[in-house]
Amino acid sequence: MISFPARKPKANRARMVSETPLKLDRKEQLEALGTERFDIVIVGGGVTGAYTAMDAALRGYRVALLEKDDFASGTSSKSSKMIHGGLRYIEQGNLPLVRHSLLERQRLRKNAPHLVQRLPFLFPVLSEEGIFDRRLAAGFESLLWTYDLAGGWREGVLHQKLNKAEVLSHCPTFKGEKLDGGFMYYDARADDARLTLALARTAAFHGATVLNGAKVTDVTRSGGKVDGVIVAADQREVRVRASVVVIATGAWLRDWNGAGKDADAPSIRPAKGVHIAVPWSKIRNDCTVTIPVPGRTRRATITRWGNTSYLGTTDEDYEGDLDDVNCTREEMDFLLDGARSALNLDLEAEDVLGSIGGCRPLVAPPGGKTVEVKRNHEIRTDRDGLVTVVGGKLTTSRHMAEQTVDAAQKVLGERRRCRTTGASLLGGAGYDAEAVVASGGLAAHLGERYGTESRFVTDILADDPSLDRPIVEGLPYLEAEVVYAARHEMARSVDDILSRRTRARIMARDASAAAAPRVGALLMKELDLPASVVDAQVADYKNQTTHERAILMGAK
Repeated sequence: MISFPARKPKANRARMVSETPLKLDRKEQLEALGTERFDIVIVGGGVTGAYTAMDAALRGYRVALLEKDDFASGTSSKSSKMIHGGLRYIEQGNLPLVRHSLLERQRLRKNAPHLVQRLPFLFPVLSEEGIFDRRLAAGFESLLWTYDLAGGWREGVLHQKLNKAEVLSHCPTFKGEKLDGGFMYYDARADDARLTLALARTAAFHGATVLNGAKVTDVTRSGGKVDGVIVAADQREVRVRASVVVIATGAWLRDWNGAGKDADAPSIRPAKGVHIAVPWSKIRNDCTVTIPVPGRTRRATITRWGNTSYLGTTDEDYEGDLDDVNCTREEMDFLLDGARSALNLDLEAEDVLGSIGGCRPLVAPPGGKTVEVKRNHEIRTDRDGLVTVVGGKLTTSRHMAEQTVDAAQKVLGERRRCRTTGASLLGGAGYDAEAVVASGGLAAHLGERYGTESRFVTDILADDPSLDRPIVEGLPYLEAEVVYAARHEMARSVDDILSRRTRARIMARDASAAAAPRVGALLMKELDLPASVVDAQVADYKNQTTHERAILMGAK
């Protein structure tokens, strides 16, 4: 009889899967800020700050992550949601960035398989007025081969050349009279807000103190060296002691950098990008479709997400209020005109379901087009020990975090190895995306949002079946997910739920506003909030969506 060795649970995977969900008590987190001394305090709860907190916690440092609003409430919930190498960076001659981005793409695919999924990109070849015509198709295929060889092959499939019928099978609304064929290559996508949240929660799982609604008002110094920050949170002012302070506020570095008087501020150039959401039934695409925009050299994209399709993006300098970035009527019309020029569809402003506007934190001086600025990042350490990280992109956030913690270590006089290259995010360890999504239904919906932590949402449903109702009519998010977000994801407000824990605001802006009172009622019960606070949150959310719609439709 043949005897086979007994297998044991894989330690790294087993360590990340718990029988009970991570529960972060807000009062405990705030108390820890005022009573403990930290090695590293990170200011900014976007994707870079969250990954930096996770990296530092995995290296064994005592770390705190502080965000003035909500995790990913800035640029990190308003990106293109693409995890990619970037074909245009090859066109810029920045092959090292592309090669490294593609490596980081696969690390994210491995470490967060529930949140980062493969995404096909379709480029049509048109006989005229295209991104390129048939005469340039051979040159473009050379570009795709370069992309594949630079790291695109890691996805397990190379680019493909398609005939006209194949292109129409992926997007039947293409105007066929000018269509010669196309190319398809492969990258990935992620719900950027949930990816950032997962990073922050994973950092907490590994021992970090994390807190949203915690605004850093000042960086403190003693003897000419950084020694902490002052935080305003929950009507309190807290003095947080730390040996190193990391500023990871992205585009907001333009307005406040925390630097000492003699330090040179980095040159930050916010570049605005917008997306609009339209009913998928209008487009009927099963991949990301790249379309030409008349009068513009950079192409636009249309990406399917659920029953909506996102159109974007723009790339222009922005000098306005970074806390109030919105898609304007002019920008919406620009994107709609592009879609109508390439596709056979009846798409009007009234069809737009929602919109987002955000700012890329470009590291560049004024002058020239923002689209031509390279997406490299910069990390600087001032003489007083303040570390600043800015620039880069969503795809390279892990690597940026690694280098940022390396810089913080030099201030500390320490040297500990980075451990994030193969570190799973909560919900990712042991998750089989293909098996879960293939089953469809509720399992697929929850799987793509929570991974192996989906069971904790269904536990809530088992305890209270009345929560098995959609939050917003026509969207898959359930009331049980609101309860889970309040208990385990540090959601504090109606806006946290509808804008970031779910993506109801961009998918169905007006319907989400109608759902705000019910979300408020669930939060009031779960967080024991006064009715006056909930009423204010509901009114504030409705005012935000009204303001957003007015700007979009040109009423403001």
